[in-house]
Amino acid sequence: MLALGDFNELEVARAVDFGLYLTSDDGDLLIPGKYVPEGTQIGDWLRVFVYRDSEDRLIATTLEPLARVNQFAALSVRDVSSVGAFLEWGLEKDLFLPYSNQWHNLRAGQRVTVYVYLDETTDRIVATAKWDRYLSEEPFAGQVGDAVQLFVASESDMGYSVIVNGTHQGLLYYNEVFRPLRLGDTPTGYVRQIRPDGKLDISLQKLGYDEALDAADLLLETLRKSGGTLPLSDKSEPDDIYRRLGMSKKVFKKALGSLYKRGLVQLLPEQTRLVGEE
Repeated sequence: MLALGDFNELEVARAVDFGLYLTSDDGDLLIPGKYVPEGTQIGDWLRVFVYRDSEDRLIATTLEPLARVNQFAALSVRDVSSVGAFLEWGLEKDLFLPYSNQWHNLRAGQRVTVYVYLDETTDRIVATAKWDRYLSEEPFAGQVGDAVQLFVASESDMGYSVIVNGTHQGLLYYNEVFRPLRLGDTPTGYVRQIRPDGKLDISLQKLGYDEALDAADLLLETLRKSGGTLPLSDKSEPDDIYRRLGMSKKVFKKALGSLYKRGLVQLLPEQTRLVGEE
């Protein structure tokens, strides 16, 4: 069966003036000439994305959309009409986000996290901003301390809601974030706590001793690249530490202490210096 809203490997059946027709179990469908790879011949197989054009006809393209069916994505609103919003997703026809699938009204240029799905009634590809309804209800299979892949989905007064490993919802508190984040970013995170309601508390730093070791390695590497001296000490402002190292002052002090105990650094009032460096 043809996978609508996804990539398909289809055979070139015949050529017309305006493109090629590809054969599938659901009938032949067009790939317009501007998307046909140079040198394509009858009988070749093409990897194409299949969706519906503005006239609701099945059509193929070699363009890469920003999201496929059953995926999460952070997309920009191109336009808003009386029936909903239209999102830029890398194809000629924008992705439709009905008003019924929105938490609040959107405006052109705004970025929004959505889940892309195939509407069973209309057989059309649509988006919903109520993405949390498509997360797993099963208990999270991992454990505290695990490294996980995050998708930054929304921002609240407490921090960032993140999708963890594509299946579960987590919260990244502001005091765990020491670099700018935007919707759609996919940093690596670490499970700090698994709550009774199944949601996860997430950190961008490794927990405990591993966190200090990683920070110490980064600090040592930065010192070496800087000629052996950094204008940072345990008295430095948190913003200065973050700007240079991307870590919190708390983690920086742990790293500094680790290197000092190993005899690798000299602590000065306003700087840190590698031992043996002038």
